[in-house]
Amino acid sequence: MNAMRQTLLVAALAALSTPAFAQHAGHAQHAQQTEHAEHTQHDAHAPPSEQLPREPIPPLTDADRAAAFPAGLSGHAVHDDIHSFVLVDRLETSDAGDDPLAWEASAWIGTDLDRAWLRSEGEAADGRVEAANLELFYGRAVSRWWDGVVGVRHDVGDGPSRTYAAIGVIGLAPQKFEVEATAYLGDHGQAGLAVEAEYDTLLTNRLVLQWQAGAEAWGRSDPQRGLGAGLATVEAGLRLRYEVTRRFAPYVGIAHERAFGNTADLRRAGGHPTDDTRVVAGVRFWF
Repeated sequence: MNAMRQTLLVAALAALSTPAFAQHAGHAQHAQQTEHAEHTQHDAHAPPSEQLPREPIPPLTDADRAAAFPAGLSGHAVHDDIHSFVLVDRLETSDAGDDPLAWEASAWIGTDLDRAWLRSEGEAADGRVEAANLELFYGRAVSRWWDGVVGVRHDVGDGPSRTYAAIGVIGLAPQKFEVEATAYLGDHGQAGLAVEAEYDTLLTNRLVLQWQAGAEAWGRSDPQRGLGAGLATVEAGLRLRYEVTRRFAPYVGIAHERAFGNTADLRRAGGHPTDDTRVVAGVRFWF
């Protein structure tokens, strides 16, 4: 009997060691792994109702809302802060002789929505102001990049002074053109329009090429101020500046001005050029 048991045990061990049995065992293990993976995938795609969180989110209460939105956040504090900005865009001399000096400057103070604006530009020679204007505006933000302005303009220099009511816009046009457009209304029905645009080309981090163009037109002739009806003047300039700091930059460039129509006739009669090109040098700064 013991001999028979030993024979059967040897035969069983031999069968387990055969390749066929090993292949069958591998298939069984693979089947178990596949069944486990399918079960896991089924759990992952189970409806949300079957995947409840271990700790359900508590319902939102009035205390939670009060903590998230306290009373101090009811206003728009960003619009209430007072800021100011002063820019002298041009302070320059030229090769025209007689110690010429020209300037263009602007400043504002106020909030993001409401501001008081001050603008001035003009020319002087031999210590005497030949032509200059000063503008004072109230400005209101009308869109993200534009302010509407309303105020007054006062002209001084050669001839009698003039005062105009003014309305216009200041802002940033597409492609980052800085634009100012202003309409004027003065005594005896005099009306005018001035448009100016500037664009900066960044050549390096400190070297900037500024393009500038502007034009003025008037509804009536004003011989005492040297202004004719229609398109009066067109001016264009190209200035290359080096920003020693972001707030201070010397520059050199070229500026050209041309008079048209009745304005050109008045300048010729007064012995003034109607077409003028100048080499300029100056500084630009802001604070």
